[in-house]
Amino acid sequence: MPFSTRVTRLLGVQHPIVLAAMDKMADARLTEAVSAAGGFGILGGGYGDAAWLAQELPKLAAARSERGIRFGVGFITWSMAKQPHLFDMALEARPEAIWLSFGDPAPFAEKARAAGCQVICQVQSVEMAQDAVAKGASMVIAQGMEAGGHGAARGLFALLPAVVDAVADKVPVLAAGGVADGRSMAAAMMLGAEGVVLGTRFYASVEAAGHPAAKQRIVEASGDHTVRGIVFDISRSNVWPEPFNGRCLVNEHSKRWTGREVQLMQALGTEGPRYAAAQAAGDFDTAAVIAGEGVSLIHSVQPAGEIVRDMMARAEAVMAGGQGSRPA
Repeated sequence: MPFSTRVTRLLGVQHPIVLAAMDKMADARLTEAVSAAGGFGILGGGYGDAAWLAQELPKLAAARSERGIRFGVGFITWSMAKQPHLFDMALEARPEAIWLSFGDPAPFAEKARAAGCQVICQVQSVEMAQDAVAKGASMVIAQGMEAGGHGAARGLFALLPAVVDAVADKVPVLAAGGVADGRSMAAAMMLGAEGVVLGTRFYASVEAAGHPAAKQRIVEASGDHTVRGIVFDISRSNVWPEPFNGRCLVNEHSKRWTGREVQLMQALGTEGPRYAAAQAAGDFDTAAVIAGEGVSLIHSVQPAGEIVRDMMARAEAVMAGGQGSRPA
C-alpha cells in the first residue's frame, strides 16, 4: 500500500515520515540518514547557533549535490526571531522546507516561500493551526502533549482530528507526539494525518547526536517514566513563555525539584552550575533526557534507515488489515 499524500508530494519524498527538528540532536548526519531512507530530514536549528549552523549546513548542501538528498531546517521561532540573520543563513543553503515552531511565523513564512521552501508550522491548538495557515504555512504539525520536549496541554488523538477538520481543506496535517512505531503511525493516518513527525524514536537512533547513555535510558524507559514541567528549563536558565513546558524522563533531579520550582530558582547559584556540569559529563541522574511517552514503543537503538523501513512496513500491514497489529 503506497503512502502517497500531499506531504510526500510537497516534500518530494517517498515516505510521509519527517524527522523532528530536535535542537542539535538532529544534526546533518541524522538529517541525511532519514532523507536517504525515503523520509524527510530536518536539521535541528533549535535556539539558533551560528557556528553550529555554519558547520552543519554545508554537509547537507554537499549531500544534496552528491546524492540528491532533500532536507529542511527547523527553528524555535521565538528564539530565532532575536537573531534573524540565522534564518537568512538557513535559506542560503536552499533547503526544501523551513520548520517554524513556538512563535509567530508571519515574519518568516513569506520570505521562506519566496525562496522556494515549504513552510512547516508546528502547532498545539486548532487556533494556532488556523493562524499558521492564514500566515502562509504549507503544512501544519499537530503536536500532542505526549511529545518529548516542549509542547502544550492537548493530547494528540483529540487534537489531531480537530486540526484536520479545521485546516485540511487548505493544507495537509502531520501528527507528532507519541508516534514511535507503525501502529501509532497508522492510527494517526486513520485520524486524517498525511504524515508523521518522529522525535524520540529518532533520538534512539545510531546517527542521532546524543549521548549513548541517554539513548539507552530511552530504550529502558516506559511512558510512565516521563514528566512534564519546567524543572529542566529552570535548571539551565531558559524558562519558556506560556503556555509551553517540556517533557523529559524522570530522574533524581526532576524528583527532587518537581513541585519545588520556586525553591529551585532561588538555588540556581549552586544548582545551575551543577546542572551544566552534569550535561557536559553525561550524568543523566541530573541532566534531562528530553523524550516523550513514545519511549514505551522503543526497544532498541537502530540505524535511522531501519527505523523508517520498519515503521513503514508495520503501518502498511496495519492499514491493510493484515499482520502487524502487535509488535514483532
